[in-house]
Amino acid sequence: MATVHLECISHTPLHGYVDPAPSVLREIEAIQHAARSRIQAFDPELVIIFAPDHYNGFFYDLMPQFCIGVHATSVGDFNSPAGPLPVDSDAALALADASLAADIDVAVSYRMLVDHGCAQALDVLTGAISRYPVVPVFINSVAPPMATCRRSRLLGDAIGRYLARIDKRVLLIGSGGISHEPPVPQIAGADEIVAERLIAGRNPTPASRDARQSRTIAAAKAFAAGDSQLHPLNPAWDQHFLALLQSGEISALDGFTNAAIERDGGKSAHEIRTWIAAFGALAASGPYQSEITYYRPIPEWIAGFGQMYGHTQR
Repeated sequence: MATVHLECISHTPLHGYVDPAPSVLREIEAIQHAARSRIQAFDPELVIIFAPDHYNGFFYDLMPQFCIGVHATSVGDFNSPAGPLPVDSDAALALADASLAADIDVAVSYRMLVDHGCAQALDVLTGAISRYPVVPVFINSVAPPMATCRRSRLLGDAIGRYLARIDKRVLLIGSGGISHEPPVPQIAGADEIVAERLIAGRNPTPASRDARQSRTIAAAKAFAAGDSQLHPLNPAWDQHFLALLQSGEISALDGFTNAAIERDGGKSAHEIRTWIAAFGALAASGPYQSEITYYRPIPEWIAGFGQMYGHTQR
């Protein structure tokens, strides 16, 4: 049976572009340093990261709900690390087989592109995107229609039950925001130009990427100044979600409907699926212990920002 350690953390493309007060940055740097220290002590032989995408690698020409990367490359958006990931292809295919055997329909990609939602967490938590063998697991969190939270939990459960059959130290990472709604476009009501970008927007020009990043930075500055129509952050909802994960009652999250998530947390709060899948994999190994190490609403990052870690009970 694998020895399993979990780290879940919010990501933000805005770090370094629109930052909170230096004291808040020091808090975040401290919890990130502590997480890296835990991971270094654990010394994983395999990392499984559950992450979303923000129309940088997955598009509406064919939008899977779940996809496992057999080979993967980071696009390097928002100054996140770019380049190939050291994917354990055999493990990726084994995870796909295990998920399909559990009636969870997953796609596989031999040319997966990941963005800051994956690369930033790997970099922050392990020190680089190339530090350990990794399997990236994409969970659709921005492109309706989306699978339910229950399906994300069951995906994690299938992966966790596979881990029960191997003898490795495995790090699970869930990378996603809690309450937040940055200006990610929606295909419903989009004009032809935006719709085409959402359908087939791979390999944007540098000018196009810069314009997109500039819009996000401008939206963050307006949100932090209180001059925005974006969905407000919801600390009470965020903390309720984190408490359910810590309690071990993750099946209670099956009742988080897509409509309720959007109503209470904002359109990008659907990224909680990455945490749910990671905890689903941890729970499949048996009773677990976890700790909420950080939570703060950070308007400058348009994010309820949290961090948790956990491990199977020994």
